[in-house]
Amino acid sequence: MPTKRLRIIASSLLLCGISAVSFSEEPANPEPQAEIKQELPLEALKRFADVFNQIRQGYVKEIPQSELMDYAIRGMMSNLDPHSVYLNKEAFSELQDSTSGEFGGIGIEVGKENGFITIISPIDDTPAAKAGLQSGDVILSIDGESMENKTLSEAIDRMRGEAGTPITLEIGRSGESQPFDVDLERANIPVKSTRERLLAPGIGYLRISQFQRKTHEDVAKSLDNLLESGELSGLVLDLRNNPGGVLQASVGVADHFLDGGLVVYTEGRIDDAAAEYEATEGDRLNGAPIVVLINRGSASASEIVAGALQDQKRAVIMGTQSFGKGSVQTVLPLSEDIAVKLTTALYFTPSGRSIQAEGITPDINVERAKVTAVASGRRISEADLRGHLENIQAEDKTEENEPSFNAEESLQLLEDDNQLFEAFTLLKGLSILQQRLSTPAAGADATTNVREQEQQ
Repeated sequence: MPTKRLRIIASSLLLCGISAVSFSEEPANPEPQAEIKQELPLEALKRFADVFNQIRQGYVKEIPQSELMDYAIRGMMSNLDPHSVYLNKEAFSELQDSTSGEFGGIGIEVGKENGFITIISPIDDTPAAKAGLQSGDVILSIDGESMENKTLSEAIDRMRGEAGTPITLEIGRSGESQPFDVDLERANIPVKSTRERLLAPGIGYLRISQFQRKTHEDVAKSLDNLLESGELSGLVLDLRNNPGGVLQASVGVADHFLDGGLVVYTEGRIDDAAAEYEATEGDRLNGAPIVVLINRGSASASEIVAGALQDQKRAVIMGTQSFGKGSVQTVLPLSEDIAVKLTTALYFTPSGRSIQAEGITPDINVERAKVTAVASGRRISEADLRGHLENIQAEDKTEENEPSFNAEESLQLLEDDNQLFEAFTLLKGLSILQQRLSTPAAGADATTNVREQEQQ
């Protein structure tokens, strides 16, 4: 890519306690743009001034004029879309601080659906996740204060606080006949964006909980750890309940698995909103198969990665439909202390798909479910029959014929996380098939040996 200057723009989603940032790119020497000019309607301005004056003079409580103006700006922003917001001094400061990857709160990503404050996803290893809050839960009240007609910013402000302080959320959940309370304790939450482990020899698992500025570097370190024991024959990339974050980090993550090609592009009304993001040459896994896990809580940057790997035919997407957050927000400072976060562009996958309000459709749909293995009971086999013939190859069996994963661990994985189990099973099958396809002569020799023994 040509050298470009990065300009911070707000990311696709608001987090409870943290608003991650993403990056767009603009040329180092941008051409001057013609301003989009439109005459302000004097009649509308007069109507606004009249309403403002009536509230200032006649409302039952005296409200400072500066506060009234803030209300007006918030109202204007909130009627655009759920992600365009006005950032006062406190909110703007928190947005800037949030890029450190640590924040105070309960650890949930929230959005607004049908007028309700709704949980998009809990963040891993936070009070919200430990309390069992789920994607799709509606926050009806916070500490007894109704969230009806509240903005996202107001709800987030109520959930932020010092570590150790209590908070009670009234939750409405699909399938539950009555709302219920969840008591939590706020915490300073250092968000680790990645973690990894081997599911079996040669099959890796990489979890990305959200996209921070250095997530692509964290992914590189995680891949190094996984590759210490040798080349991988497959990888599960877990993006479930990942609310997104830094756009540039999502491009960097996809770049680890793509050997060049388009990752994502953006389009908007102004020239600065249009950008293309390309992967560089070099695939860290050398083409080993990847299964990407997504669900309703996978949004924004997560969808960029999943969409790019799907369109570039680099991975199988498994799970359930993603959230559908396909817009980019730009932080426009109005002064040193205040700014607006304005939706300025839509992003598209390499094939030209907009996932806005649609999401990424998995190649293999696997619902999250509680699965319990059922014992088959004692059954008679050929080996139980009296006088059965012995297997003439029994003494020749080697460890190579034994499964390379522990059956008990596999069963536990099925019961703990059926979606991850399905992804693991698919990769294991592909690995076995690849091994067999790469050594056809060995199978032919074995068949010949058997026939020779039978003839003797």
